[in-house]
Amino acid sequence: MPSLQLLIIDDEPAIRQILSKVATDAGHTVSIAADGEEGLARLAKGDIDVALCDIRMPDISGIDVVEKARQQGIDTLFLMMTAYASVNTAIDAMRAGAYDYMLKPLRNEDFLNRMEQLADVIHLKSENKVLRELIKNQSSETWIMNSPVMQTVERLVRKVAQTNSTVLITGPSGSGKTAIADLIHQNSQRSDRPFIPVNCGAIPENLLESEFFGHTKGAFTGASKAKRGLFVEADQGTIFLDEIGELPINLQVKLLHVIEDQNVRAIGSEQPRKINVRIIAATNQDLEQMVQEGTFREDLYFRLNVFQIPLPSLQQRKEDLPELIRTFIHQESQNMGLPEPIEIRPAAMQSLLTYSWPGNVRELQNVVARSLILSENGTIDISDLPQNIRSSEHVADEKSTNCQNSLKNQLRSYEQAIIKAAIDEAKGDRKIAANRLGIGVSSLYRKLDTPIEH
Repeated sequence: MPSLQLLIIDDEPAIRQILSKVATDAGHTVSIAADGEEGLARLAKGDIDVALCDIRMPDISGIDVVEKARQQGIDTLFLMMTAYASVNTAIDAMRAGAYDYMLKPLRNEDFLNRMEQLADVIHLKSENKVLRELIKNQSSETWIMNSPVMQTVERLVRKVAQTNSTVLITGPSGSGKTAIADLIHQNSQRSDRPFIPVNCGAIPENLLESEFFGHTKGAFTGASKAKRGLFVEADQGTIFLDEIGELPINLQVKLLHVIEDQNVRAIGSEQPRKINVRIIAATNQDLEQMVQEGTFREDLYFRLNVFQIPLPSLQQRKEDLPELIRTFIHQESQNMGLPEPIEIRPAAMQSLLTYSWPGNVRELQNVVARSLILSENGTIDISDLPQNIRSSEHVADEKSTNCQNSLKNQLRSYEQAIIKAAIDEAKGDRKIAANRLGIGVSSLYRKLDTPIEH
């Protein structure tokens, strides 16, 4: 069950003590208040998830507490406690903004069940908010894993996904580290819980701690309301820390403590909050070199590097290019509302296959999107590609003297990839594919069957 930040407001010490112990033993973080005024003062910080509040108290009633809290913009969920004879008063409290009520005396089992229900309500609200942000900023990265190097990646993902192990994904910029992290999460036992991606290099340094761990109202200048940190948003799920090498040293220390202790302390809060979060980190930097240079903590590196998944560049997995290109054509044409199917001319396909792709998968997706905008009559032609990609000089881009990477073998490999793409577009009909390519069926079979020399 997700951990909650609870406040128990009751003038009876025995009730405060019993409920506090039951909630703490269940993994929740608990604060207590002996009356309504003390409760309001604690609520003002804005970091309480649920307030368990008695209705009848000597200073101000529970209804007054709810009304004043709502007037101050506090969105804590109120669960009112009342005796059977005061049920009508509890209903008045709900009209004032309370979420629900329970009858005294509270049974421990009923109390914990209600906390679990409220935890689900809070996390559902939080996930919906995060999901809206993700959908707004989502890029449809796709993973095709036909090449030998990607089959190795797929095996690593499959093995580690079912564990709770921390994972470090390494690879060049644009190679799809976010997509692999999401793939790990979707195949894990946490798949029905939040996946929170965080770009450590995109958040200003002075805001990082607040974004990571949250803050209470008034914790610093400008903190006009409380904020739940990203680690709390990811509770029971996965947080993905992209560009982890950009994290400043002082935050590296705090992150290390989070990994070791599995709790976080919001800025301005008196007590830590227990969380259960899986951490996946990613970088395109050499963290070992950064450790030697003193810019990345060695102990944090070892904590993150429990299970490493190195991603290849697109240049190292060119066997995946034809299917990636077709997939992106389908996805981007849907995003743009273009009628399908969209065809790609063999010359355009060959240019895409022979380009070196320094920007990796992200660059490929952007080029496909651009080409679709320029395409006419449902066809991508070579003239729709950027000038640098349709330049013939990229055909011989690799300068290896190894026989396997010779120009002859490269051209043969690219030729076979074009033929396979044409066969797929013709739904397996090789005669139609041969006609579209302008070659005979016998030539098509011969070119497919020609082995790549090693």
